[in-house]
Amino acid sequence: MGEQKRILHVEDDGLIQAIVRAALQTKGFEVVCASSGREALEVVSNYSPDLILLDVVMPDMDGLETLERLKGKIDIKRTPVIFMTAGANQKEMEHYRSLGARGIIIKPFNPTRLHEEIGKFL
Repeated sequence: MGEQKRILHVEDDGLIQAIVRAALQTKGFEVVCASSGREALEVVSNYSPDLILLDVVMPDMDGLETLERLKGKIDIKRTPVIFMTAGANQKEMEHYRSLGARGIIIKPFNPTRLHEEIGKFL
């Protein structure tokens, strides 16, 4: 894979964070986790991820608001954002893409194939 790719994973569920971190680190990715949208905004000030995995449903600031605020800090054309959500219909997925998301991963996801899903965007 060459240079280690840096992933920012924004997720309020600690178990999902642990699963994603383990799944991606075993494939050679560097993973930094943020437990909220606010924390993600702080992290991107000092960490330049190659890709952001962003939960849609989070307390306080959901993924949609987080994405809007991230646009003021990073160039999402250069740093793909992929939403992770427990369920989305076609209309919601189109809406997420219209906001700038490059992809959507539906939970539950297959941890052994997660690297392949995000690899399409790196």
